Amino acid sequence: MTAMTVINRIDQCIQARLNVRQKVLIPFITTGDPGLEETLTLMHALVEGGADILELGVPFSDPMADGPIIQRASDRAVKRGVGLSDVFNTVKKFREHNQHTAVVLMGYANPIEAMGVTTFVTQAKNVGVDGVLVVDYPPEEVEELSQTMANENIYPIFLLAPTTSSKRVQSVAQHAKGYVYYVSLNGVTGAGHLDTKQVKTRIHTLREHISIPIGVGFGIRDAETAVTLAETADAVVIGSRLVQLIEETPPEQLESTLRTWIHEVRKALDTHYHA
Repeated sequence: MTAMTVINRIDQCIQARLNVRQKVLIPFITTGDPGLEETLTLMHALVEGGADILELGVPFSDPMADGPIIQRASDRAVKRGVGLSDVFNTVKKFREHNQHTAVVLMGYANPIEAMGVTTFVTQAKNVGVDGVLVVDYPPEEVEELSQTMANENIYPIFLLAPTTSSKRVQSVAQHAKGYVYYVSLNGVTGAGHLDTKQVKTRIHTLREHISIPIGVGFGIRDAETAVTLAETADAVVIGSRLVQLIEETPPEQLESTLRTWIHEVRKALDTHYHA
């Protein structure tokens, strides 16, 4: 197999679940909250609990698309001086013990542009990043980043929302790889009032245009909701609830708490969706 035909870990992780009619579980945590060593420990704990793909938040001073919980986590990490180089170093250390779990970086355009697109992509490739989701980069303006990532087999992941226009959906369908992340709520991450019926209807509509797997996130706070949304989605993304647990849990209990919590979601998904 040549370097040009190497399969992206995102595809591998998703296909492994879909092959046995199971759902993909994607937890999100913010790099550097509560600390960089803790982030690395929690990454491994989440995998042990049943995570397939890890989304790592890149701390940013103005995380406008995030709700108060993730904003606070990002703020805490920024105040500790955590930046992109620390995120890359964390992924590098993770890869020393795990070469199979996909890692997606989730953040904003400013830190990438400050570093430079080429440098960012080169470093991401070198440490083992598999995908990048840039919240404030619309697909029409992300061509340089997407092309540079494509050259290194790193996937651009895009958000779709209930208010996304059909034109934007079609644009995302052309650019996205791996999976798309459907935001199940209007507004910021962690908001309430999740209408699961509306989400299911919207996902059915999106499938008319989107051929790659669809993950759903924002507002998933327990295993029951994850199971319900997974009826129509290929993957569930859980962020604010995990970040809240990190915020509220004593340090010595963090690793076991997150491992157990994500394992309960994994078990619930596997009980309902299996070959």
